[in-house]
Amino acid sequence: MKISTKGRYALRMMIDLAEHNEGTYIRLKDVATRQGITLKYLEQIIPQLTRCGLVKSYRGNNGGYKLSREPKEYTVGEIIRATEGSLAPVSCIADTPNRCPRQGECATLGFWEGLWKVVNEYMDGVTLADLLDKDQKRKEDGAVYGSSDGRYI
Repeated sequence: MKISTKGRYALRMMIDLAEHNEGTYIRLKDVATRQGITLKYLEQIIPQLTRCGLVKSYRGNNGGYKLSREPKEYTVGEIIRATEGSLAPVSCIADTPNRCPRQGECATLGFWEGLWKVVNEYMDGVTLADLLDKDQKRKEDGAVYGSSDGRYI
């Protein structure tokens, strides 16, 4: 599984909106500047997040975007799925029920289902609030992102 630039930028945008969540609408231009992402690219991503109900939009002089819920109520998995679609490592398990004609004889099906379960549990186990807390701690400690064992939390 590989998360595209769109998915990575969507997550960065949501973190930015969460970090600057003061109840007011935030201009996309400000997010673009802070995140070093082109405004044009964010304008392609924001409609998906709005359609999924992850952000609210407001047009006009004081318009912009803001989170529709509290940061602790968003999971990384939910955000990534909004832009990437299914996180299934192979297409045959993305359908429910599985319609693969080989499912009854497939020696690898259990492996792919197990991998998908682990990916979903991990991504759905990390919230925007967790990412903000981890980033704040990193800034206070002067540390570098990540950990020596490859685990996020």
